[in-house]
Amino acid sequence: MKNIYYICILNPKANKLHNIMEDNKLFSEFPPVPTEKWEEVIVKDLKGADYDKKLVWHTIEGFNVKPYYRAEDLEGLEYLDSNPGQEPFTRGKHTSDNVWDVRQDILVHDPKEANRIALDAVERGATSLGLCAKNVATVDDMAVLFKGIYINAVKVNFMCSKDYLALLKTYVEYAKKNGYDPQELEGSCDFDMFRYALKNGKFHRGEEGDLAAAKELVEYAHEALPKFRVLGVSGIQLHNAGANIVQELGFSLAAANELVARLTDAGCKAHRVASRIQLNVGVGSTYFMEIAKIRAARLLWSKIIEQYKPECDCAYKLFINATTSTWNQSVYDPYVNMLRSTTEAMSSAVAGADSISVLPFDNAYKEADDFGYRIARNQQLLLKEESYLDKIVDPAAGSYYIENLTDQIAQGAWKYFLKVEEAGGMCKALRAGLVQDEVEATARKRDMDIALRKTTILGTNQYPNLLEKMGDKIEKGEGKCCCCCEKGDEVRILKDYRGAEAFEALRLQTERAAHRPKVFLLTYGNLTMRKARAGFATNFFGVAGYEIIDNLGFATPDEGAKAALESGADIVVLCSSDDEYAELTETVCNALKGKVKSLVLAGFPKDMVDTYRGYGIDEFIHVKTNALETLEKFQKQLL
Repeated sequence: MKNIYYICILNPKANKLHNIMEDNKLFSEFPPVPTEKWEEVIVKDLKGADYDKKLVWHTIEGFNVKPYYRAEDLEGLEYLDSNPGQEPFTRGKHTSDNVWDVRQDILVHDPKEANRIALDAVERGATSLGLCAKNVATVDDMAVLFKGIYINAVKVNFMCSKDYLALLKTYVEYAKKNGYDPQELEGSCDFDMFRYALKNGKFHRGEEGDLAAAKELVEYAHEALPKFRVLGVSGIQLHNAGANIVQELGFSLAAANELVARLTDAGCKAHRVASRIQLNVGVGSTYFMEIAKIRAARLLWSKIIEQYKPECDCAYKLFINATTSTWNQSVYDPYVNMLRSTTEAMSSAVAGADSISVLPFDNAYKEADDFGYRIARNQQLLLKEESYLDKIVDPAAGSYYIENLTDQIAQGAWKYFLKVEEAGGMCKALRAGLVQDEVEATARKRDMDIALRKTTILGTNQYPNLLEKMGDKIEKGEGKCCCCCEKGDEVRILKDYRGAEAFEALRLQTERAAHRPKVFLLTYGNLTMRKARAGFATNFFGVAGYEIIDNLGFATPDEGAKAALESGADIVVLCSSDDEYAELTETVCNALKGKVKSLVLAGFPKDMVDTYRGYGIDEFIHVKTNALETLEKFQKQLL
């Protein structure tokens, strides 16, 4: 037996297993293997290949992830000595379960329609509602919005309002009128001065005016709605603008710290401000990294808050609302979005998020409907009812990998936190463009990785469904990738976008064109190589929506050239081995040059590139090709 796996359940009997292991009675016949021995075996198996390139993951956050971790990698991590429910709360706030709120966000402006959707959500398992309060101003409006909903049994989270203080006063009035005790009502309002500034280019009431409004909200909530969180910090906006994990976390915590610092200076008590903050994080598809990010958020928050010496421990217990990403959602092959958001919800649950909002899978191209809401809600319910993730406290605990990721993310985020502090705080950092510059640089790197297909967006820049058409299904406005900032009155605007947008724009352009380009795959020679390169070319041109004409292989170059000409193809792609291109390329180019719009060779035979260009090859496509840039050239030529 080479590997032994065991699960240590959190109960008193677990100590017996620990004692047996300590006494070496159970595993004495399996002597420990030092890391040096593992490394020797790995290096031998690599057969001279570069260890760093083959096995080490160089993340976009700027740190390296090793191929494996061992117990020795946990040395020096102080927070490992704490238990769940203890500072610094890395392992979560719960001690007996991992319960989270199943939140459904309903961005519907009509109170009556929002009520219909909310009622259905609550009846089918939602325990928390995010409601747009844009058109809710009176008690009567509240009555319409909450008809049939027991607000003491579900958490209410208000969004979209420009005057949250007036809204909360109306909510309290509605609650009292209908027999509810406001002191017991739970929920939040999404007052986030920093998010507003980044989206609109200015602070809503000016910097000081927004801080004064935040202070009023904290003071009012303390008296009227003690279980309400009234200050939001939106890491999700940074996430959906292309920020990496450590940027999202570092800048978010800097914003939260600014609220605590500025409001305590204005006379508020630190614990009253801190306990009113809700951190809204975005969750992407890097599964283990996202688990570690949420754990690191609690760790760093505890370290930040202890500097204020709060009067109540409630200040340390940061409430984290996790929302699935829009950055990685796609219009094409949209059902893949279900897979993405399921892993994102699972990351959030395993990490101990307090509430989770799963966005509908078709959110990228249409307004949510009952089916989309239902699927999104059921993804969480399955994690609870079928996988029991709400029953296990800190299921990630003890994983050498996740614990190290938690530490590395915390260290990386802290550097960004300090950058903001050195700039004089979040308000000054936003005015100076520090946050925007950092996020924009990362977004450009992400975009380049997508263009080069180092980052795969399934169904969009790799492995497209060649028969799929989405143009007629799009209800929302379209836009090409825009990771850049725009000038605002006070603050440069930071835009949300989706990583898939640029490739989607190509394919939509093809769908709507009068002529759909045809790509003929001229396959010849070595079976393995011609099939591999034909598959590569199919993916390459398929992501732009071109018609692909594949072939089983031709006996001679002349036969292939003749078939290509008869097909009426716009592009002919030569698919063979590097050795056989020498006999294929000249013949095909002589037969087709000037008779098709473009001749392409799949691969990059370095020593023969100039020769083949001389024959008439227009383009070489290979794994290092900038697919987006190359396809945009073809679009200009063919459409």
